[in-house]
Amino acid sequence: MNHSHEEAHIHTGIMRLALATEDARAYWSRVVPGENAKERLRRAFEERWFGGKSEERVAGILRYFYARFDAFPESLPVLGRWREMAPDTRRAICHWHLQLSDPLYRELTGAYLPERRSGPRSEISRYLVLRWLASKFPGRWSSSSAAVVASKLLSAAHEAGLVASNRDPRPLVWPRVPDHALLYLLHLLRGLVFEGTLLENPYLASVGLTGPALEERLRKLPGVSYRRMGALEDLQFEHPTLTAWAAEVIS
Repeated sequence: MNHSHEEAHIHTGIMRLALATEDARAYWSRVVPGENAKERLRRAFEERWFGGKSEERVAGILRYFYARFDAFPESLPVLGRWREMAPDTRRAICHWHLQLSDPLYRELTGAYLPERRSGPRSEISRYLVLRWLASKFPGRWSSSSAAVVASKLLSAAHEAGLVASNRDPRPLVWPRVPDHALLYLLHLLRGLVFEGTLLENPYLASVGLTGPALEERLRKLPGVSYRRMGALEDLQFEHPTLTAWAAEVIS
């Protein structure tokens, strides 16, 4: 079986499109999976999926959304039929799909921000992100480009509910993750190739679901059975796939 996988190539696509939760909702509701790219652009522009944006801007949004959502084929039909999605769920799903398609954002939100949160000062600033970028990727970008990347990373983290403010110093917070959002992620990850394990990865870590907090949440989560015996963990699902779960649970 061929599995989709998380993006591993470092890029700066976030400079051109951050989390974009409202545009994503419009995309999910109207896109036809597998549609010809030219026809998709024509429909998106003429039908004003993203409001009054220029055709060039619409083409850019479609290109980045293709990498975020179409690259994980089981996701798009589920998201397209999910009409009554709560705002917190939509925000979490957009955040995880941005993590999947952007390793820079994934490492910042799944490793660096949780590390900062566990330290003496649970806050972040643009200066700290710039310093982090310089230490992780020395000499990769000019000062001006790095400043834009840092600002966009923080804007996306703020929209995702990981950062409480758009002004330095920015307190770090954990977003609310509804049960349906968590189940979507767990079912999605089961069918993907990614670094880490189903219960220890940057996607869960980015929203504060690690260790005892995750175990407590899993024990109460409908649709799964979780047990721990010493170092051994056992997680069982009532539904075999994301598609099967969605067909029975979401509307």
